[in-house]
Amino acid sequence: MATVTYDKATRIYPGTERPAVDALDLHIEDGEFLVLVGPSGCGKSTSLRMLAGLEDVNDGRILIGDRDVTDVQPKDRDIAMVFQNYALYPHMSVADNMGFALKIAGTPKADIRKRVEEAAKILDLSEYLDRKPKALSGGQRQRVAMGRAIVRQPQVFLMDEPLSNLDAKLRVQTRTQIASLQRRLGVTTVYVTHDQTEALTMGDRIAVLKDGLLQQVGTPRDMYDTPANVFVAGFIGSPAMNIGSFVVSDGAAQLGQTRIPLERSIVGSIKPEDKGHITIGFRPESLDIVTQAHEGAIPIKVVLVEELGSDAFVYGELAGAGAAAKDIHSGAGDAQIIVRVDPRQVPRKNETIWVAIRPGERHVFSAASGARITA
Repeated sequence: MATVTYDKATRIYPGTERPAVDALDLHIEDGEFLVLVGPSGCGKSTSLRMLAGLEDVNDGRILIGDRDVTDVQPKDRDIAMVFQNYALYPHMSVADNMGFALKIAGTPKADIRKRVEEAAKILDLSEYLDRKPKALSGGQRQRVAMGRAIVRQPQVFLMDEPLSNLDAKLRVQTRTQIASLQRRLGVTTVYVTHDQTEALTMGDRIAVLKDGLLQQVGTPRDMYDTPANVFVAGFIGSPAMNIGSFVVSDGAAQLGQTRIPLERSIVGSIKPEDKGHITIGFRPESLDIVTQAHEGAIPIKVVLVEELGSDAFVYGELAGAGAAAKDIHSGAGDAQIIVRVDPRQVPRKNETIWVAIRPGERHVFSAASGARITA
């Protein structure tokens, strides 16, 4: 087992000016499950491939334990990778697929069989060892790919979106299996995904990337409760956070009929480049339905109600704000607000409801930089 350290690691592809990964500084503890997450093109898979030795490091370095592996060949890094597309040999049995890397390394047949059977038992694949990949389901094939990594007993597991080819139900089941398996084996794991729900449910810590830059690293709870900037706030959480741009006037944030009182310290932190504006974020579950007279009440005209049994979500638009309504948005799009409501008391379409942000559950950001402002 080993730690992993990215020390200002940079990757610039030939013919491009902007780095795909820009001076990544990240330390992963021994036995930790770290998830790299972000939108397509943010540099997460490139970061993983740099660690695997499949991409050059143009500047900085990468360490596994105390060993600098920046210029070490992939086969000598003592890592095992699980790919999105399984990458199984179709003409080989499950047992041969799982033990192939050991066979190439010259491991005795008895040792190979022992390790394969141990991994198959862990992954519930014992009865499938003589089958070919075509006779397996997608979830079983992914477990075979996991088994191939496990039998090598590497210092680090690298997983590149291993669940994206599975259907929704199987994805939930398999991500639970992977997370519990990693904790059981205790192998340092770097896991890449674009799905923030996977990141929140699987990782000991999450690293959020955007345009090759590390935005924030922390526990799932850190990411959810104290996002470092507007991007992380809007990316982490499902449904996504509601985020609006408000004019600051007389100690309050103003948007249409909505007026949200602000602490003096927040008003004092507004800089000239913010041009008298402030960005406020609030999650769908941080809103309570109130009366119109409630201080800071936000009027919402109901457009759609999504009933999910245990939950219900109202999708609406800011009422009475005119053109300013476009200054607030959510995962549903611009000029949209999402509210979680009691599934037994859902409002009707076109009805206007009033909501207020619960004390302590408001997120405030600089309008210019997008950085978090702490009261």
